[in-house]
Amino acid sequence: MATKFDAIMARRGEIMRKALGMDYSVFEQSPIAFDYEGMMEAHGYSLQDIVAIQTKAGVGNTPLLELKNLTDVVRSMSEPGKGARIFVKDEAANMAGAFKDRRASVSIHVAKEKGYEGVIAATSGNYGAAVSSQAARYGLKCIIVQETFDSRHIGQPEIVEKSRICEAFGAEVLQLTVGPELFFHMVELLDQTGYFAASLYSSFGVSGIETLGLEIADEMTALTGAPPTHCVITHAGGGNTTGTARGLKRAGATDTQIISASVDLSGLHMASDNDFNRKSFTTGHTGFGVPFATWPDRADVPRNAARSLRYIDRYLTVTQGEVFYITEAMSKIEGLERGPAGNTAMTAAVSLARDLPRDATVVVQETEYTGAGKHHWAQLNFAKEMGVEVRSGDPRDNVPGKVIVIPERPEQIQAKDFDVARMRTSYVRNALKQTPEGYVPTADDIAFLAADTNSDAAAVEAILVALKEA
Repeated sequence: MATKFDAIMARRGEIMRKALGMDYSVFEQSPIAFDYEGMMEAHGYSLQDIVAIQTKAGVGNTPLLELKNLTDVVRSMSEPGKGARIFVKDEAANMAGAFKDRRASVSIHVAKEKGYEGVIAATSGNYGAAVSSQAARYGLKCIIVQETFDSRHIGQPEIVEKSRICEAFGAEVLQLTVGPELFFHMVELLDQTGYFAASLYSSFGVSGIETLGLEIADEMTALTGAPPTHCVITHAGGGNTTGTARGLKRAGATDTQIISASVDLSGLHMASDNDFNRKSFTTGHTGFGVPFATWPDRADVPRNAARSLRYIDRYLTVTQGEVFYITEAMSKIEGLERGPAGNTAMTAAVSLARDLPRDATVVVQETEYTGAGKHHWAQLNFAKEMGVEVRSGDPRDNVPGKVIVIPERPEQIQAKDFDVARMRTSYVRNALKQTPEGYVPTADDIAFLAADTNSDAAAVEAILVALKEA
């Protein structure tokens, strides 16, 4: 197995070039820098082209809802003059029930246009359903590779549900136990089938999310007279943050603060057989959010289009119990029963809005559908079965993998700031690890690192000095 693994992964670049129809090497500028914007534009589709593709595919133009009842709750516990208006983009209205339909719609369109017989994606959740749905609509074959079980063949209810949904759309689902084999099997299948790689991290998929930012800017301007002051985005692999932020900026919303939000699962390892079923969130957590932000090119493609540090102004974390509380509250006071991923950002937004002036506007840019396995009660019951204590109380007592504490009052919801400066340092350190021994970053490298970390040349140079002295 090790020999086969090494042989396939050694050819990954060649296989992915064929599977995406894109030669990433043309964008490389040095061991550190590459032409990011050139890569993003290389597919040749304008933003309006993508809008047309998605409209034809039944994707996008989802409702923007003002959550007046939730805003009233926030204002009831805020200081005088505080309590921003909260809005949400209801992405559950898409074909397969999540914003990832936007990603899939572009990738599947490209696959069809380029004459591929089928598509393959590696995913445990909403993206698999989106790819399967769009592949069915375009008449393409589809294979979804999914981490489903621990070594005892116990699977997360949400992941198992997504397997069934993908199969309902006609996809073949390859179910794996947790471990390092996910991308290997995907690359191996791409080599064997000649199918298109519907990667989460290609420029096709991330460009598809830009329409979400565009719609938010336009709809908020029509509704309130200006783009939102803040946009809160659930953060996992970084594509959601990247695409939405790019769309907002392209629509002229350059002053909108980009706030990423993740569930704090610190202490749990995402590739651990023991930890796999001791978390109640399959996405939108720090186990993906931090590693992918601090080194995006760990993905299946040679260069990842999802580079969230380019756009993050602030990164908030919340606990599992706080998200379950808001998920229930959204059902009870807004009539929106939606899944946990979008409600991660909603939980952070409640905490954020509490400290902002009343004339500020906070948009949570997605919801996702909920169902039998995704429902918060199913997740909590599964957590209990896995030996996790579930109780009400102070959410600060939450211990990932051991205790889920659900707040008793909305005042207890307090998002925490994750140190973005520390993330920038980690990113620069990881970039240096990819260079030959003794390599000295050039001025162009420093400019690239500054852009890729949303900082400036002086900040990058200070990080380089600190790393050298460490």
